Amino acid sequence: MKYFLDSAKLDEIKYAYENFCIDGVTTNPKHIQLSGKPFMQVVKDVAAWIKEEGIEGMDKFPVSFEINPHHDKWEDIVEAAKEVASYSPNYVIKLPCTEQGLIAAKKLEKMGIRTNVTLVFSPSQAIPVGKLGAKFVSPFVGWKENSGDNSIDYISDIIDIYRNYGFDTEIIVAAVRNGKQIGDFAALGADIVTCGLDVYKASFEHPFTAYGLGVFRNAWDGTAKE
Repeated sequence: MKYFLDSAKLDEIKYAYENFCIDGVTTNPKHIQLSGKPFMQVVKDVAAWIKEEGIEGMDKFPVSFEINPHHDKWEDIVEAAKEVASYSPNYVIKLPCTEQGLIAAKKLEKMGIRTNVTLVFSPSQAIPVGKLGAKFVSPFVGWKENSGDNSIDYISDIIDIYRNYGFDTEIIVAAVRNGKQIGDFAALGADIVTCGLDVYKASFEHPFTAYGLGVFRNAWDGTAKE
């Protein structure tokens, strides 16, 4: 399974890349706002860092940017997407799973601009994304579980459908909130999870690891020294 970082903060991206071996990045307008920078400044800064690191190329480190969500016609979506994509060969354009978003995704893929269709909440939404050949599909789990829905079943169904029909689109399980979800979706065979830096950090810890470390430290300290 690949780990993507859900963030638009360059310091977080650098830290996770250097220390956690993340495989890519996903952003959205909320993350851009939290970065404290204008949208296009983040686009330029991340592109410069990618070039500096020598990781240019979609297969090395894809980064998804969501364009202005107020665009509700495919023509406007495509034009905005072309501008963002021009800054780096690593850039993937995030589009909402709507009729206009799907039309734009199909046209962009034909142009060679890779897409990530997001805000997917059902298997029926995921099917056309695979059919049109988008690079990624992003079914959300955090919001569904907040509303009492079972995310395991619907992610499992999307995985099965994609395998049954041989879709090449990679599945990014998005809005992941904790380590249990990471493990659950890895066990199901999802291609990618994306979550925030703090979620990854918490997933590396366990209270029994801390307990065991304390036991071993006490034993070490209590062992006779030469």
